[in-house]
Order: sequence, then structure tokens, then C-alpha cells
Amino acid sequence: MRNIVLDSYAVISYLNKEEGYSKVAEVFTECVADNKKAFLCVVNLGEVYYHALRVGGETKANLALEAVRILPIEIVEANFHLTISAAEYKAFHKMSYADAYAAALAKTKKAVLVTGDKEFKALEKEIKINWI
Repeated sequence: MRNIVLDSYAVISYLNKEEGYSKVAEVFTECVADNKKAFLCVVNLGEVYYHALRVGGETKANLALEAVRILPIEIVEANFHLTISAAEYKAFHKMSYADAYAAALAKTKKAVLVTGDKEFKALEKEIKINWI
């Protein structure tokens, strides 16, 4: 199995059992079976948290964080190299800055990006995308 990077869209979809959540569940099943982790940039974790906080309050936000902690997800810090790579994606593509971090992480890890966010459509020639 190739490395996997999740964006906030995929994680939120999974946590809320929204459209595409079963495909994300399959990714987690494969990770467990192959003893691997999916990667999530801390910036994208912040998106998951603020989304849960905004729609469900502090309790829901804390539950979202706890769920992420028990899933086979490795949180990746936003270091200098990742930040510069994300800034380059943001400068040359129509996408949110947080999405640029997910793209940069996928590129850095030579990973498949799992998402349903159409902002990534323009990057299909640069990074492999598993659409949910």
C-alpha cells in the first residue's frame, strides 16, 4: 500500500458519516491491515477541529480530536520545508492555504491524497488523488 495523506474534507466526511465516508473507512482498514498510518498535517487537523467547534460546540470538537487520536493517523507538524511547499501550491493554484498543506504533504510523502474537495482537481497531474 502506498502512503496516504488525508485532507480535512476526508476526515470530516468520516467523522460525520457524510458522503464518501465509507471510502475513508476502507483506507483506515487497509492501514490497520498493513500496519501503516495515514498522514494528516496539523494545519488540516485545525480545520477538522474548527469545523466541529463551529457546528457542534466544544464537546463535539473535543470528540473529533479524540477520534483522530485513536484512528491510524499520524499528525505531521508544519515545518519549514512543508510550509514553503504549501506556499508554492497556494501561490500558483486556486486553493485554500490549508488545502495547500495537504497537497504539500502528499508531495513530500510521495503519497496518495484522499479527498473529495474539488479544489484539488487542478493538481491531478502533480499528485495522485483518491477521490471519495
